[in-house]
Amino acid sequence: MWRQTRPLSRRLKVGAYEGRRALSTEKPKVVFSGIQPTGTPHLGNYAGAIRQWVRLQNEPADHCKLIYSVVDLHAITGPQNAKQLRQWKREMLAALLAAGIDPGRSTLFYQSSVPAHSELMWILSCTASMGYLSRMTQWKVGETG
Repeated sequence: MWRQTRPLSRRLKVGAYEGRRALSTEKPKVVFSGIQPTGTPHLGNYAGAIRQWVRLQNEPADHCKLIYSVVDLHAITGPQNAKQLRQWKREMLAALLAAGIDPGRSTLFYQSSVPAHSELMWILSCTASMGYLSRMTQWKVGETG
């Protein structure tokens, strides 16, 4: 039988311990963003994303964790030449490094190098119905835009 319980944040006391792990209600700040390798990076890529990533990275180090990705799986939503896509992935990574993204201060990775992304997509595609998706604003925008 299902019953509603209080949210976890209300059940915990700040500084309470569960086993050896301290529990806190403060969430770490994380910036996660990705860019598709769809060809040679252009001014729009730089002005819209890359410049902001470098700016965030160069702010004081304790503000948040930065995670950036070359989202190569997103780039294969349409037909792609595999050889060309591999080249574009390398070019995008090189452009990010040349623009000032420092792998020592930011996490930088190819989306396809994390198997959990594809595994989660498989699970979601098997469980998310079209009715559910059609009620999601993000899905509607993605269809039209």
